[in-house]
Amino acid sequence: MTPTPDKDFPWWLLLTAAIVAYLFFQVATDDLYTQILGTLSKGIGITIFVTLVAFTLASVLGLLLALGARSRFLVIRQLVRFYTEIVRGIPIIVLLLYVAFVLAPALVALFNWTTAHLGLEPIRTRDFSLLWRAIIALTIAYSAFIGEVFRAGLQSVESGQIEAAEALGLNGWQRFRLIIFPQAIRTILPPLGNDFIAMIKDSSLVSVLGVLDITQLGKVTAAGNFRYFETYNIVALIYLTMTVSLSLVLRQLEKKLRQKGQHPD
Repeated sequence: MTPTPDKDFPWWLLLTAAIVAYLFFQVATDDLYTQILGTLSKGIGITIFVTLVAFTLASVLGLLLALGARSRFLVIRQLVRFYTEIVRGIPIIVLLLYVAFVLAPALVALFNWTTAHLGLEPIRTRDFSLLWRAIIALTIAYSAFIGEVFRAGLQSVESGQIEAAEALGLNGWQRFRLIIFPQAIRTILPPLGNDFIAMIKDSSLVSVLGVLDITQLGKVTAAGNFRYFETYNIVALIYLTMTVSLSLVLRQLEKKLRQKGQHPD
């Protein structure tokens, strides 16, 4: 009998732990590694901030897109599909540059035109923080993917339960809040967690705008000390620690959700 992946001994985890342990040993015993880690750790807060804010906004927008895709109005469904396909068809780095250097100036111009009639002082494009341009870009990019996750989760709820809720006199919001979403969340959470991990890695793209995240600080540090091997080892260590830790948590969450689904209370 062929063993299932869930029953395989996690040799990959042992290998990963060995690599991480070796790098942490280097940090603890090598002054150069310690100094580099101290410099790069200043970017961890920016990386986490960008990821959390962008993912939260993308999740809210994604949920709205999923609800729009289920709308009874054809125009709304088609607009949602148009947005989703366009955004998913553009590489994230291209979207990042487009938002930073095309959309952001356009928004500033629109804001100034709108407020000119109110006698308010205009703002300059350079006053629009590159950090927030990056957050907007990641929000737009991931909302299309997260919207599909929500849509699939909502569609997984059996229509019979929705019809039963209608028969009980529940309105649309009550059906969504009490019947549809609590069941859909079991399907939604695992891929949503994967998207969160992916966003942590993709947040490194904001370094192209000069945002001082982990990757950008790594580039600046390596350019200054010319120790590319050591510097990028630490960059990889930080990202690896965050993503593998979250991945293990996500696996445990999936297991609990699967067990709860098999043995509902």
